Amino acid sequence: MQLGAYLLQNRIKFMRNLIILLMMISSSVLLKGQNSDFLKMLEYGMKAPSGHNTQPWKFKINKNNIEVYPNFEQELLIVDKSHRELFISLGCAVANICITANQLGYAYHREIIQKNNETFIRINLNKELVNKNILFQQIDKRQTNRSVYKNKLLSQDTIDKLRKLKINPPVSIYFYQKGTKDFNKLSDFVYEGNRILFSNKDFKSELLDWIRFNQKDIENNKDGLAYNVLGSPSLPKWIARPIVKSFLKPKSQNKSEKEKILSSSHLVLIATSDNDPKDWILAGEALELFFLKCTELGIAVAFCNQPCEVETLSQELRAEMNINNNYPMLLMRIGYSEEMPYSMRRPLEDVMIE
Repeated sequence: MQLGAYLLQNRIKFMRNLIILLMMISSSVLLKGQNSDFLKMLEYGMKAPSGHNTQPWKFKINKNNIEVYPNFEQELLIVDKSHRELFISLGCAVANICITANQLGYAYHREIIQKNNETFIRINLNKELVNKNILFQQIDKRQTNRSVYKNKLLSQDTIDKLRKLKINPPVSIYFYQKGTKDFNKLSDFVYEGNRILFSNKDFKSELLDWIRFNQKDIENNKDGLAYNVLGSPSLPKWIARPIVKSFLKPKSQNKSEKEKILSSSHLVLIATSDNDPKDWILAGEALELFFLKCTELGIAVAFCNQPCEVETLSQELRAEMNINNNYPMLLMRIGYSEEMPYSMRRPLEDVMIE
């Protein structure tokens, strides 16, 4: 009887371990046999920024190309109804993939494909002698830094280096130094955006749903706005959520926002000639190049996108600011700051298409 029980116990243990092993294999089998260089490109592509760190992308590896698709399961229904910011995020990921392709010795041709009411990006890749992009070294270091900055102006030489960044023609980048009339006007647009958004219960609920209040919450989701990235303490969700909710009011948000904006050197606006998925993707590519160049120069970047997220404000901004009637896509603040914690990314196998 004892021997039988022993054998049964070991069989159960063996089956349990076998099941665990099969689960591990099934989670990675999708990556088996894939081009290792292409997988490396995707690993760096996933380091791109996205609204609320939703990581709204899906990737498909083919023989000679990589395709990048929107993942609408990760959409922000309230703050990004049109999916503008979602497609901007895809553009950021594409920029990282292309930079990494050059680093690994591949020439690329990127095409934005729109058919059957679907928009996606195909990156055709060929192994050949190419120049490497110096910004590759910055992909791992890049971060969105939401802290209060050091209240130090960037030199004109530094701004000139950012202005010389090569971007696609439909995209324009505008700089506004602290203390100027246009800087103050844009700041007022941000404050009004906060008043509108933080008076919206649905917006606040969506924001709270994407906040990760402690380490366990981060590890369970591997996306969203981590507590440490926001500069908050780690607390149980049932305690933290109502506390954070109590601060999601226009007055308190604008008090914090004003301190952050006034600690910055410049506001930076990215705009495009059209307002469609193709230009959104191109804006994302420009954004990531700008982010990486700022990282190279030791400059911190954070978003102040509220005026671009409220349709009425976006229209007013387009009319009142001297941006050649372009469409506002993204508003950021830049300056000098200490490094902040980094956001987590989901596993590569979670964002792959067979």
